[in-house]
Amino acid sequence: MKNYTNIILAGIVVVLAAALIGVLAYAKNQTSTERATQPLVEIAPMEPDSAKWGVNFPNQYDTLMKTKTNNIDTTYAGSSQFSWLERDPRQVILFAGYPFSKDYNDDRGHANALEDVRATKRLNLDDTNPKHTPATCYSCKSTDNPGLWDRLGMEAYDKMTFNEMTPNINNSIGCSNCHEAGTMRLIATNPALKEALAAQGKDWETFTRQEMRTVVCANCHVEYYFKGDGKYLTFPWEKGTDIDSMLAYYEEEGFKDWEYPDTGTPMLKAQHPEYEFFTAGSTHYNAGVSCADCHMPYVREGAAKYSSHDVHSPLLNPEQACGQCHTDTESVIRRVNTIQEQVATTKISTEDAIIDAVTAIKAAVANGKADPALLDQARKLHRESQFIWDIVSAENSTGFHNPEYALKILADATNRARQAQMLAAQSIGDTSLLATGSYYATPAP
Repeated sequence: MKNYTNIILAGIVVVLAAALIGVLAYAKNQTSTERATQPLVEIAPMEPDSAKWGVNFPNQYDTLMKTKTNNIDTTYAGSSQFSWLERDPRQVILFAGYPFSKDYNDDRGHANALEDVRATKRLNLDDTNPKHTPATCYSCKSTDNPGLWDRLGMEAYDKMTFNEMTPNINNSIGCSNCHEAGTMRLIATNPALKEALAAQGKDWETFTRQEMRTVVCANCHVEYYFKGDGKYLTFPWEKGTDIDSMLAYYEEEGFKDWEYPDTGTPMLKAQHPEYEFFTAGSTHYNAGVSCADCHMPYVREGAAKYSSHDVHSPLLNPEQACGQCHTDTESVIRRVNTIQEQVATTKISTEDAIIDAVTAIKAAVANGKADPALLDQARKLHRESQFIWDIVSAENSTGFHNPEYALKILADATNRARQAQMLAAQSIGDTSLLATGSYYATPAP
């Protein structure tokens, strides 16, 4: 009887021990305020070394490190750093006169951001040249930034050159870009984001956690420009985040990224406006879905549940990413493929229209007798049509983040480009400039 009792007690001890291990493993990987008050190690405010955060949150850190080697492509994009100029040679023409016509590679994972920004051929590192690359180009590339902004202020940071800032930047994108040490809450760390939201009368500190699972992405995944001689990082949101509001803002500011050669058009280069694009009334956004729900889905390992930080396309893990809401992921993938094919095809047609406009404007300028008013209207429409097209082109979803919006604004961009072509032709009375045609066969995805 005694032996039997001992066996029972031993079994209970084993069960309790296993349960305790499970509870501890689960607690170890939580990102809640309650968990963060009892860390294994204390993390300093704005700590740039993500490995130190990884002691408390190993699963999150380990998955973040996967972004270093994740180089899998999807049909229309991916993480392999392929050249957009090779995949779509039209873009060499569209960005003529601007560094993007020399080097335009697709983005790799977050862990590669710092290495890639230093490697791009778009940099001008001659500090004796007034067109040298500013430190502002580091703004979305490093966990060192929150601490530097706190110590220097963004104005002083942005006034430095890229070379001057380089010794201060040692870590790629990571924990401190999105989280507050100690509490682990999601926060806005980029001063430009805080200022842009404030300009709209919004206080990010009042947002819910689910809202912040999208807003933290806006620390970087947005349209922006470098304002004034100090190259001050600015989001053009003062009038709103839709296309026409941003265009109106740039028009009022008199801003241009460069002047298109042989046309005199003051051009704009869109950056990576995922936030503006997704929040412009998309189906998923209206349903309360966040960026993290799809790109950083929750996963389970034993008793631990955590958000994967291996940020990549949901097409690479649809069961985890899409399966949280959709039971038939195969049909979801088919729908994504259909949408992206339609947007990609429409985007190429828009590019052809813009190139036709460029050709007509060049001819009108070369003629030397163009009607100035008509030519200026053509330039304005060229500027607008290419920026609208670029919002879709530079946004990393081939339209899927907001399909209806993508097709709508591409149609608008095509319309403005054709109007520009027509006005340029009218400015010199040359109807031959109204000819249309595709400059390249549609490239393989």
